Amino acid sequence: YPVATGVFTRLRPPGALEEDKFLSACIKCGQCVQVCPVAAISLADGDEGYGLGVPFIYARDQACDFSCDAVQCVLACPTGALSQTISKKEEVRMGVARLARPDGCLAAKGQGFKGLARGYDFKGLLRYEEIDRWEPVKVAEHPYELELCDLCVRECPIDGAIRLEAMSADPADKRKMPVITEKCTGCGACEMICPAEPAAIVIDAKVLKERVA
Repeated sequence: YPVATGVFTRLRPPGALEEDKFLSACIKCGQCVQVCPVAAISLADGDEGYGLGVPFIYARDQACDFSCDAVQCVLACPTGALSQTISKKEEVRMGVARLARPDGCLAAKGQGFKGLARGYDFKGLLRYEEIDRWEPVKVAEHPYELELCDLCVRECPIDGAIRLEAMSADPADKRKMPVITEKCTGCGACEMICPAEPAAIVIDAKVLKERVA
């Protein structure tokens, strides 16, 4: 099982304690699920080895895009399972983004993107600050027309967490590589919005012991 072996592949909500302490403190009440404005938090089934009823985030389906700004899940947690000190979204450390499939990345291939990032049937929500800072919008209702795909950078809620770097000194070469910086919080917005299938960029759950202040 993941907890027993030390292998952990799921994102916990913002503010989660070190994994063993988190599992001990969480009472599976679902308060964090209820207050999330984009319904990013789900409760685990019992056959996966992650703890029955324990909250997690599957970023590909729905990222934590900080639509609440105040990290409402932390405030709602009655036991302190989500109690890592957070005063602003830039301090959240859920995981870290990784370019898992460079060959699938449109920017790395020098390609643009036109249309809906995840198609008409995608149910995910994202806070588009240029539309409405407080009301998340369906990704399926927001078309793009980009000469070079930069969706992971464009829709990242953390300024400077991802940037595109030219892959050569040739000005005619449109290819750019996404580069993850230390500012990445692992919220998952880049993985959710990536139009490649499967996603070219993914979130790895951070080793939770590294998060203890």
